[in-house]
Amino acid sequence: MRPFRSQFLTLRERRIHLRVWDADEVSGAPTIVCLHGWGDVGATFQFLVDALDGNWRVVAPDWRGFGLSQWNDGAYWFADYLADLDALLEHLSPDAPVRLVGHSMGGIVASLYAGIRPQRVARLANIEGYLAANPPAEAAARVDLWLAQNRAPAPVFRQYASHVAFAARLRADNPRLTSERAIFLAEQSLQASGEGFVFAADPHHRWISPIYFPLAEAQACWRRISAPVLWVSGRDSRLAQTLAGNRADASKRHAGIADLRELTLADCGHNVHHDQPQALASALTAFFSA
Repeated sequence: MRPFRSQFLTLRERRIHLRVWDADEVSGAPTIVCLHGWGDVGATFQFLVDALDGNWRVVAPDWRGFGLSQWNDGAYWFADYLADLDALLEHLSPDAPVRLVGHSMGGIVASLYAGIRPQRVARLANIEGYLAANPPAEAAARVDLWLAQNRAPAPVFRQYASHVAFAARLRADNPRLTSERAIFLAEQSLQASGEGFVFAADPHHRWISPIYFPLAEAQACWRRISAPVLWVSGRDSRLAQTLAGNRADASKRHAGIADLRELTLADCGHNVHHDQPQALASALTAFFSA
């Protein structure tokens, strides 16, 4: 595996962990910033980095409250991810737009940011970053549930006896994941707890969000994106199947993006970067080298 180094930054009063894969020639090498999804950590991009062609510097933060990054004091708010990304890019590349890769929640954040601050993004690859459309009629029930969660005992994550046990659960969820990759992800994703291990994240992430980013407002952001966008999906993912069954919704979401190309990779599900890292790396190398 390509070696990495850990780096810690204080961004917006939170200590944020970065995993950095340095280029062979550090000075002047182009940078790719990779943003993980919910319930994940920056290490998730290791297999993709191993497969990348060319001389790239790759930086993958752990979002606040995930991995080795500092937790919040209580709830998490979606807007904080946008502000954290803005602060990170200001540190990494204050004078030039960046190449962004986002998976799932990371793709949602990256796509919104690319429209909010279009001058900061040179190219964007969104891997299965699908913003759900939440009916307004559900708002009251959602906030009611959030209020109840605030009065309930603190949430917890499930405990595992060993890294092997967690790896087995990962493989049960995703049969394409090899034993070696599952063990690596388990080693990078767990922290010791009592006589076992739990996912290295703040359990408050399990709380439902009382406020979602409205689809209409997201579409207004997407219409402002000036960077070329590569939308990547796994042919066997639930998302791809949902979009295939509702092309009108997919077209409505993509219509406002001026420069959009779509790529569907075979034999993979939602975690494209785990299932087909070589194919994804080839596509990203071509996209980011153009």
